[in-house]
Amino acid sequence: MSRVQLALRVGDLEGSIAFYTKLLGAEPTKRRPGYANFAVAEPPLKLVLLEGEPDQDTVLDHLGIEVEDTATVDAATERLSTLGLFTQVEKDTTCCYARQDKVWVHGPGREPWEVYVVKADSAIAGTAPELRTEPGASCCG
Repeated sequence: MSRVQLALRVGDLEGSIAFYTKLLGAEPTKRRPGYANFAVAEPPLKLVLLEGEPDQDTVLDHLGIEVEDTATVDAATERLSTLGLFTQVEKDTTCCYARQDKVWVHGPGREPWEVYVVKADSAIAGTAPELRTEPGASCCG
């Protein structure tokens, strides 16, 4: 199953978790310091909340498409590269408390998109190459 990912940088992580728990009718599937994610079956959505600066407005951090396996990431990499959209591949990277394979592209408004598979859970947030469009962005964006 594939699902769209929406990653938001929020000024009030606990308040945002409470709001999205009510909105989505689901508890976060993973919570770590400064981080929470919801894996919702219907509609298929991965909502990631990343702690920002206190009292900041919520902003888009990045978008993604979570896929089932590395072969699907590799197929997306080939397809996007052929279309001239390919940006960067990351293999066995640790990001957002998970070990992942992914490929990044940017939309026409410079919004970062990742096609990724979660290969394993991680106890650390991790880091990723500089793909950021804003200072202070997470490893994921």
